[in-house]
Amino acid sequence: MGLTEAKKPHVVCIPCPAQGHVTPMMQLAKLIHSRGFHITFVNTEFNHRRLVRSKGAEATKGLPDFRFETIPDGLPESDIDATQDVPSLSDSTRKNCLAPLLELIAKLNSSGVPPVSCIVSDGVMSFGIEAARLLGIPEFQFWTASACGFMCYLQYDELSERGIVPFKDENFTNDGTLDTPLDWIPGMSNMRLKDMPSFIRTTDPDDIMFDFLGSEARNCLNSSAIVFNTFDELEHEVLEAIVAKFPRIYTVGPLNLLGRHVPESQFSSMTPSLWKEDSNCIEWLNQREPESVVYVNYGSVTVMSDHHLKEFAWGLANSKHPFLWMVRPDVVMGESAVLPEEFFEEIKDRGFIASWCHQDLVLSHRSVAAFLTHCGWNSTLESISRGVPVICWPFFAEQQTNCRFACTTWGIGMEVNPDVNRNDVEALVKEMMESENGKKMKKKALEWKEKAEVAADVGGSSYSNFDRFIEEVLSVSRT
Repeated sequence: MGLTEAKKPHVVCIPCPAQGHVTPMMQLAKLIHSRGFHITFVNTEFNHRRLVRSKGAEATKGLPDFRFETIPDGLPESDIDATQDVPSLSDSTRKNCLAPLLELIAKLNSSGVPPVSCIVSDGVMSFGIEAARLLGIPEFQFWTASACGFMCYLQYDELSERGIVPFKDENFTNDGTLDTPLDWIPGMSNMRLKDMPSFIRTTDPDDIMFDFLGSEARNCLNSSAIVFNTFDELEHEVLEAIVAKFPRIYTVGPLNLLGRHVPESQFSSMTPSLWKEDSNCIEWLNQREPESVVYVNYGSVTVMSDHHLKEFAWGLANSKHPFLWMVRPDVVMGESAVLPEEFFEEIKDRGFIASWCHQDLVLSHRSVAAFLTHCGWNSTLESISRGVPVICWPFFAEQQTNCRFACTTWGIGMEVNPDVNRNDVEALVKEMMESENGKKMKKKALEWKEKAEVAADVGGSSYSNFDRFIEEVLSVSRT
């Protein structure tokens, strides 16, 4: 190891072990690496095996100064190729990951690479804060979801204190309670209970996810600083409210656009996809008319009933618009997704179904006109940065919050009724693709795309904030 290599600051990056968190952490890690840092990217053993299955062993070889390591997630051994149970995984990482992380850092510090000088951990992996404190090194939390989602999680305590959560009985789901307006959340107007991240929807005072997200968001406020994958203009009101509470934040998104500043290399094109991507999607899109296709993807965790899957299928088929649909093998709860023969018959000239794709490439494609999405934050930001309006079917977590902002504040979306019905789906697709309202949303989406590009370009707010972040990491790494 040369002298310069030995002096490199060494950042350990710890994503939350789910696809929607690994992707932005990888984008951030590549950007930090491009500024001359040594990176250790820490996946769980379970996700490391999935990455090798999906991308091949080469994908995790890394580079001399960008290495992959693993820690156990504390759950029983399992080799299935599917998303893990979110509550058990969240509870387990919180209780079991600190010790293996400290062991890993001790091993790294005695292995001839530059000593670890800083930890960047996912905002819901706050054992990273604890590890850094024990080691006397600086750490930063990377909140991979929206700033509006973060602000909502900070209100979980308040919802308990006001006696709203847990709900008294299951009636809250259909008696209108969820339509109650909330006018006390800083920086967020037009909110209703149903727009809060979905973990409030519980009658259990000890609900794991309600407790986990509330406490992890609050833990971020004990960090040196919080990095957000968003840009100032998109969430300015809520960001101002966060800064009033916690001034040390860096907004550096959309990371998929900021990533254009990473020099091209074999490594820069690697995507940390835990699912095997189907490259035929792009070939199929190449044969479609410009702005004619509805792209459908519910992300990596959403599951639905077999009934909902079929309602979506027939709604898309009956709209008569071409569509590209990602149907993961595990998208139907507890069984494999099977669509009826007559559906395939109906769509053979205009529908394409695959199990996974490189989403940013699809959304950048000239044929794609609209995105039917679960409103996960990566999908929402990628949609905004590519100027594609959205039809929203939020599933859980802060997807409900993102959906509310997309349909009101940002003016780029419409919402599908949670209890999916084919006539609704057909009507929304037609409205988005054929009506004046759809044209308005497309125009709005293109305006946001331009603002996102300006923010991520040299001299833009996110680009400058990333520079400031690197400066801070360098200065604290030297001390």
